[in-house]
Amino acid sequence: MNMQESVARMKVGLAFTLLASMIGYFVPAICEGQPAGATPATVTAWVPTGYLNVARAYHTATLLPNGKVLVVGGLGPDPYPDNVLATAELYDPATGTWNVTGRLNAAKSGHSATLLPNGQVLVVGQANSPTDSAELYDPNTGTWKFTSAGTGYWRDQTATLLQSGKVLFAGGWGFVYNSYRGAALYDPASATWSPTANLLSLRGAAHQATLLQDGRVLVTGGTNDADFSFGLPNVELYDPGAEAWIRAPDLHVPRYGHSATRLSDGRVLVAGGDSLQGQAETTFGVFPANNTAEVFDPAAGNWSTTGNLNAGRSGHTASLLPNGEVLVAGGYTFTPPNSGVINKKAERYEPSSALWHETSDLSVARSAHTATLLPNGQVLVAGGFGASGVLNSAELYGPVPPGTIVPAFTGSWFDPA
Repeated sequence: MNMQESVARMKVGLAFTLLASMIGYFVPAICEGQPAGATPATVTAWVPTGYLNVARAYHTATLLPNGKVLVVGGLGPDPYPDNVLATAELYDPATGTWNVTGRLNAAKSGHSATLLPNGQVLVVGQANSPTDSAELYDPNTGTWKFTSAGTGYWRDQTATLLQSGKVLFAGGWGFVYNSYRGAALYDPASATWSPTANLLSLRGAAHQATLLQDGRVLVTGGTNDADFSFGLPNVELYDPGAEAWIRAPDLHVPRYGHSATRLSDGRVLVAGGDSLQGQAETTFGVFPANNTAEVFDPAAGNWSTTGNLNAGRSGHTASLLPNGEVLVAGGYTFTPPNSGVINKKAERYEPSSALWHETSDLSVARSAHTATLLPNGQVLVAGGFGASGVLNSAELYGPVPPGTIVPAFTGSWFDPA
């Protein structure tokens, strides 16, 4: 090898060494969007998880003491009445998978699911006879059994676990719509029902019941006719000690299909919902699926308006996050004269500022889905109606490790090794 060749090879080697050092310095900053050597930032986003075994909407989802999530019944993709489901399945956060568990004795939709103090789940709802109405799920055996249903038919009612351990059922439709104002108590200890005072207002469906810190139950909105024509402004409080309903100040905006979330400080955030349906918006100038929100203060006994949602929505979910914020996701909205649009937007309510902040979109637009806060702080969203019909997909919202492929992934990778 002559001297000139050795010098040339040395120059090439030095050039490659310099280039490699420059790449090692600049690429991490370019690809990660932060200084070299810095810890990659944690991303909060929606990430798909395992698929349900059965596509379903208007189902229920209950977090069990073992950390798994029980999904029950609802409507499937088949024509009515075959679309009313008797199936149930469990989501395991450790594996991200769904497994079929038992089978209801009677198919149910428009039902409620309540976790009882003994760990069993009480499911009550649509049935062909009063004896079909109520069932208990035992997580230890994965089986279902009928329990007493002396109150007869229930559908689209609210069910609230009281501090006493009893369950308050209120409103909804009974046979020939005779239980708009009906209310009853279920005692898990004796598996018996007892009547309690009727609601002050007719509430056929789409109302909300929220357990307050002092043990009372706040019932808001709903609709009082089978055509879902008008939302209600009416509000009332149930006093378990007196077993009586007390009128509370009306909502600022009539609504049904809204969400009601008890905040960390004990107040209740009510958001979205329909006010008027059908042709009413062109007559009255009020559009359904409004974007308003308001807060109830149990201590003062009054409502105050708060920041508006970024998108009007109804049939959405609302989840209280560990940091005290409220995550609202999905639902549907109307922009007359167009038909309803299913929403894939999500946003967070910040109580300290009374403002809503947009967050990343759901992977799939969905309405009539469920949302469950998991023990690890993530929110599991499952099923619902989407643009393609009834959905069997599910997704998780929460912090994801750096490098995870999320919807905002740019397509660039950097391997520090």
